[in-house]
Amino acid sequence: MNGQELREIIKNKWGYSYDVQIIKIKDKIYFQIMWKYLEQASFHWTELEYSQHLENIANYITSWGVIDQVKNGILEAKNRPRLGKAVSFSLDLGDRTSEWIV
Repeated sequence: MNGQELREIIKNKWGYSYDVQIIKIKDKIYFQIMWKYLEQASFHWTELEYSQHLENIANYITSWGVIDQVKNGILEAKNRPRLGKAVSFSLDLGDRTSEWIV
């Protein structure tokens, strides 16, 4: 997966190019689709910065082997990102989880 593919999945689902984050909470890794999006006038990145960010996120998901988890998490999400409320789901990295939990 690359950043453009990730953007297309998100935009096809919700109609906007939402920001995404990978975060660690306690002993779990979460993929979050944030409420801010590229098409918003107040968005904090240029299109190039956003594309580079998505490329970095896509590299992580690919190297962790969780592409299908991310695709399914986005496609199966019941809610949409809204102000102050991200769409979030945990990623199962299997045996590699301990490598990323510090």
